[in-house]
Amino acid sequence: MKIVIFAGGVGTRLWPLSRKSTPKQFEKIVGDKSTLQLAVDRLKPSIKPRDIYIATGKKYEKIVRAHLPQIPAKNFIFEPEMRDVGPAVGVAMGIVGKDNPNSPVAIIWSDHFVKKERRFREVLSFAEELVIKDKNSLVFMGQRARFANQNLGWIEFAEEIDDIHGTKVFRFKKLIYRPSLEDAERFLESQTYAWNPGYFVTTPQFLLSQYEKFTPVLWKGIMQIQEAVGQGNYEKVLKEVYPKFEKISFDNAILEKMDPSQVSVIAADLGWSDVGAWEALKEALQVSEKENVTRGKVLLEDSSDNLVFNYTDQLVVGLDLEETIVINTDDVILVCPKKSVPKIKKLVESLTGTPLEHLT
Repeated sequence: MKIVIFAGGVGTRLWPLSRKSTPKQFEKIVGDKSTLQLAVDRLKPSIKPRDIYIATGKKYEKIVRAHLPQIPAKNFIFEPEMRDVGPAVGVAMGIVGKDNPNSPVAIIWSDHFVKKERRFREVLSFAEELVIKDKNSLVFMGQRARFANQNLGWIEFAEEIDDIHGTKVFRFKKLIYRPSLEDAERFLESQTYAWNPGYFVTTPQFLLSQYEKFTPVLWKGIMQIQEAVGQGNYEKVLKEVYPKFEKISFDNAILEKMDPSQVSVIAADLGWSDVGAWEALKEALQVSEKENVTRGKVLLEDSSDNLVFNYTDQLVVGLDLEETIVINTDDVILVCPKKSVPKIKKLVESLTGTPLEHLT
């Protein structure tokens, strides 16, 4: 099986740690490695470096290569500019699939946290088995919901259609993105929904057939790039064709239009969390809801349910704090209630064109 890890997002909701120059996937948010390095590490020993591809923006080439020296140079896919996930996935499948059109390929993301790494690898291998049995299929890896999360995508599934080594496989119904709290609570209670980490396994030939069917203009461009892979004009073709792609999400381009009968879901507890925002990171790292999650030189007294990350040598002291986020970097200190984290993105965007733009 081949793996494509996408590492191109900016991660505004983890500002001020995550910035345009050094997005969250390159930062040491959990432990002493970047989330990109952790994404590669959790594939061991099942997947070898030669079978791992990294897709990201050209502007991150230097930092990505430095983070992952074990990945072969030819396995890096550098997008000339950002055109959203629809084109990014299609081009990655075109490149990987040139020599492996019917080999299972998994799409995963670099900015997540997975506690149950062994279970993750197990479910990944189960999805691979299903795709080997039916090369014209796509298998989602869903995370069993832990709470009514409004900030994630959800997968609705129907009846059980298979059992692979004791793990149930369900028929896919549809995707729901960022539901209302009322709907999320209903999803949690129904047991026929899972969080959608965006992980799936399929074959390049099948997925590219969906591009040809639903986005023929985009597909033609992907085929031009695929044809140039391994040729002397590859970089030239990529730079000419890629920036002309329509900006479109992968969900809108492909997933929402696919025949549900060709899609299945493995819903399991992977210990997965989207650490794309500070409150989500706290939920991922905490043992209990009321505990404080800290990093660096931090002293908290009479305080609970806080996340305080200090990336400086200065001591950060908190007294009587409740449900608060404190992020201390060399040039920015962020302090806000947990409930206000969604406002961070808008704040950062408002700095564009001002004397503080360099902090974004």
